[in-house]
Amino acid sequence: MDLRYITHPRIIFSRSSVLSRPCPVPAEAGVYAWFFKDVPPGVPTEGCISENDLHLLYVGISPDKLGKPDSRQNLRTRISNHYRGNAEGSTLRRSLGILLQPFSGFPLRRVGSGRRMTFTHIGEQWLDNWMEENAFVAWFEDDAPWVIEDALLASIGLPLNIKGNKHHPFSSDLSQMRRQAIQKARDEAIANEDNQSRRC
Repeated sequence: MDLRYITHPRIIFSRSSVLSRPCPVPAEAGVYAWFFKDVPPGVPTEGCISENDLHLLYVGISPDKLGKPDSRQNLRTRISNHYRGNAEGSTLRRSLGILLQPFSGFPLRRVGSGRRMTFTHIGEQWLDNWMEENAFVAWFEDDAPWVIEDALLASIGLPLNIKGNKHHPFSSDLSQMRRQAIQKARDEAIANEDNQSRRC
């Protein structure tokens, strides 16, 4: 296929557009691409697709039938989860929150029983607002999205991808930052989230 359908999409959607009703994202299999206005500090953009002041930094697929054969995910559920979920269920949110922690002031923390890690309710809200201003998404429907994902990872710079992207020089840096943030969260007490509410 022509990769320009995903690298140079005709329409790019914001968080509020994706979470509107009816949701514009199809409940189908496919690949999605994340474009950013403000690039998180330290993230290199060399070799990235840049257009109209937006930088393509991450791609994902749903479902991943190769890695998770029984997955019932689709583009709608996965993209919505990245936009309104938390760092426990979204690797993109976890990476962004860790990279942006010097600005947000919300490190990764153990929450609830201590088995989950998020940026706490208010930290995830801060990330929601940052993504509304800076994170935009496009998608392409396909029954075998992993084929497109592999082609994208091999042909362009995607610094926020880790899986299947070891050849990118930032991949090891991001992996190390994530490991350090996880270890620090394990060393800290469980966060007290009483009287904090999550806005949708």
